[in-house]
Amino acid sequence: MSTSAPPATAAALGEGRRPRRSRLGRRVPPVVWFFLLVPLAVELFWVFWPALNSFWLSTTTWGGVGVAEPVGTANYERLLADPIFRTALWNNVLWVFGFGGLSVVGGLALAVALNQPRRFVGVYRTVIFLPMVISMAVTGLFWRIVYAPGGPVNNTLELVGLGHLQQQWLANPDTALGAVLVAAVWRQVGYIMVLYLAGLKGCDPSLEEAAAVDGANAWQRFWRVVMPQLAGVNTVIFAITVIDSLRTFDIVWVMTRGGPFNQSQLLSTYMFEQAFSYVNLGYASAIAVVIFALAIIFIITYVARQARAEEDDL
Repeated sequence: MSTSAPPATAAALGEGRRPRRSRLGRRVPPVVWFFLLVPLAVELFWVFWPALNSFWLSTTTWGGVGVAEPVGTANYERLLADPIFRTALWNNVLWVFGFGGLSVVGGLALAVALNQPRRFVGVYRTVIFLPMVISMAVTGLFWRIVYAPGGPVNNTLELVGLGHLQQQWLANPDTALGAVLVAAVWRQVGYIMVLYLAGLKGCDPSLEEAAAVDGANAWQRFWRVVMPQLAGVNTVIFAITVIDSLRTFDIVWVMTRGGPFNQSQLLSTYMFEQAFSYVNLGYASAIAVVIFALAIIFIITYVARQARAEEDDL
């Protein structure tokens, strides 16, 4: 009896000995790699390289012309002794919690209120979101008119019998930052509302109905059933809010330019002032590094806390 393999079997064994091509190389044509690598190269050159370069610039003194002179950590030591920087840092912390907290609470409340099918609900959503379409600079100009001595705010106070509260809101060191904060929240709250509306549309209504059958009231159903389903949306909103808070510049610069007496100065406005008013690019880069570090600390802390909470729930 012959022990040779049938032709078909031999052919199959021969094919098995051939080096197999990678599935990735077989499925992805070179033109696709080209269209992926070109944007990556552009991103590395225009985004990542300048960002890394700012870390190096923060250890130098440079006026934009000539060779940068290395100074080590002198810029960071100067920051610690700079009273304007400390004011800007404190204002930024207040801004993160004020701008972020008011925007998130207001956006969530509006999303819950407008998530139900009611008459003209689409009109309400559009009107609330409309300020987001307006640029920060235009928003700042609009609110400068609102806060003007003869503007709507002071006129309304006089009409309701609170004329003694009238003042120049943007020229008062005690009210300037709060006045700008109100304008920024007015613009941001519609954006947060839309994000929460998208998250609420993805929630399972049967879970809330089951909780209602078990006797849970409206607040318990919202906090114990709906909010856990918005965990992913909350993470996105937190990251967006922190980043927007730390890079806020346009509206503050248009309304107060960091004044009066630097009382509404934020890290972004102080960085811009140092870079383009005083042409101190090394010192401005050190402020930019501080902004980056704050953003990373806030975001990583929140994400780690959320991940730990999810592990505890499993």
